[in-house]
Amino acid sequence: YGLGGHSYIYFIYGMYSCFNIVTEKKNFPAAVLVRAVELVLGEEIIAENASTNTGMPTNGPGKFCRAFGLTRKQNGIDLTGSELYLVDRGSGTPEIGISTRIGIKKGAKKPWRFFDINSDCVSRK
Repeated sequence: YGLGGHSYIYFIYGMYSCFNIVTEKKNFPAAVLVRAVELVLGEEIIAENASTNTGMPTNGPGKFCRAFGLTRKQNGIDLTGSELYLVDRGSGTPEIGISTRIGIKKGAKKPWRFFDINSDCVSRK
């Protein structure tokens, strides 16, 4: 369990990478899985990386990683550095929806999934 503010990228099902943002102190298991993003620029770069995707290229954790070229090579990166980072572009406050978790068996009934109700990029509403 890594330090908050770092990437945690793991490989699942022998074919997908999943990008998480670690949120707590070292050795404490807490991270947020990024399931989807809404593109505001760079669509042409994403289209190149996600050429095998159908539909929205960033509306699922595996599709998101493939579109951005994220693999285990970026695991553990400090998200305040220059290689991989988050930017708040001040695009407003989304209307947040809450649901139970999807794509898992253990803890599936926990309301730990948060999403922008008005986004077309949410993998499942």
